[in-house]
Amino acid sequence: MAALSEASGVSVRYGGVAALTDVDFAVSAGETVAIIGESGCGKSTLGRTLLLLQPPTSGTVRFRGEDLTALPARALRQRRRFMQMMFQDPYASLNARMTIGETLAEPLVVHGLATWRTARPRVAQMLARVGLDPGVTSRYPHEFSGGQRQRIAIARAVIAGPDLVVADEPLSALDITVQGQILDLLAALQAAQNLTYVFISHDLPVVRHIAGRVAVMLGGRMVEQGPPAEVFATPAHPYTQALLAAVPIPDPALARARMATAAALPAATPAPPNACPFVPRCPAARPICTESMPPLRDIAAHRRAACWLNEVPA
Repeated sequence: MAALSEASGVSVRYGGVAALTDVDFAVSAGETVAIIGESGCGKSTLGRTLLLLQPPTSGTVRFRGEDLTALPARALRQRRRFMQMMFQDPYASLNARMTIGETLAEPLVVHGLATWRTARPRVAQMLARVGLDPGVTSRYPHEFSGGQRQRIAIARAVIAGPDLVVADEPLSALDITVQGQILDLLAALQAAQNLTYVFISHDLPVVRHIAGRVAVMLGGRMVEQGPPAEVFATPAHPYTQALLAAVPIPDPALARARMATAAALPAATPAPPNACPFVPRCPAARPICTESMPPLRDIAAHRRAACWLNEVPA
């Protein structure tokens, strides 16, 4: 199946710091792909780069087969109707000086789908679809709870009829009950509008529930990909194993054993140039791991990993 959105050899540098290095990533129409990894691994940067909110330093980003990096600003703005983002903090991403009605009408007006007057019925319909009273259009963001603001942010992201939505930690600021409600809402909207999600998260149980495929990032690189059930059951990369070992479990004895294993890992330090980014902490590192970064390659059906431990000797 052809990719709806695709990054090829994408690198992003902030000054002298590499946020992404030679990343390949693709998501097909109707798919939900979760990007996971520790803080600072580059997952949010990749999400923003897919929408060209963060231009890549090198590499290409394609949407529907079109190279977004080659488009002039006006053409790129036209494409943005079909690519939207849900930000981590809805309170920070909503304009405090705009009413909810204005916030939801703005994407329709900007993309020529309605005027400020004719947008009102669609705004009311969208509010009802995300579980809010259509009569709240004159209220401001500070008048809503965190869960309600997240529903508003979701409504803003999907009201113009996008194909791709990048959801950057959309549940992190919500309590567990509200998280479940938002997950159900995202699933319902995906079914109703045939949405494609790139779901950025550190919550692995949520990822297991919502995603059809998971991509693991470390140090700005992609190190493993595959179906969540398979990746979580038999992780192919030592970093994925360590990531899974950090997930809280309701078994004190097993939790203590995991903590002891994690404590035995060396402290995180920068890897040598061109080495695997996990090599300073990897208990199974080989000399080759310090010499070159392994390629992300197929290791089984629908599974990919970038680890020399998976290489078959010639």
